[in-house]
Amino acid sequence: MQIVREYTYAFGAASPHDGALDTLVLPVVTAAAMSIFLAEVARRHPEEFILMFLDGAGWHRANSLVIPENMKLEALPPYSPQLNPMEHIWDEVREKWFANEVFDSLDGIEDRLVEALVALKGNQDLVASTTGFDWIINCRLTAT
Repeated sequence: MQIVREYTYAFGAASPHDGALDTLVLPVVTAAAMSIFLAEVARRHPEEFILMFLDGAGWHRANSLVIPENMKLEALPPYSPQLNPMEHIWDEVREKWFANEVFDSLDGIEDRLVEALVALKGNQDLVASTTGFDWIINCRLTAT
């Protein structure tokens, strides 16, 4: 018996300031799919300038990526998932909507994923508190 793996992908952007959440479920992760997501986020926020921080995924930094005019992309340092607010959203989705469950089909997974993302989008306080973490940086200056 051959095991066949199927995938679906959630793209997401959160505003830690006000808890706004924009997501899109797509069948692939490519520069073209990322461009579709960026265009959708820009369309949903036409009066805002969006500064979006991204991790180092290949589709986040591809030369063919189309970046909307009201958006600037900034890369997070490599190997620093703790700096990416969306990682906390993905943890919330895994823990609350996918814990210890087996699905019969990819459609069932996608339905649950959309249910989770819609619920989170409707709970801006939770999104803000989950993504709006403060970092305390201790600096010590030494003279030699």
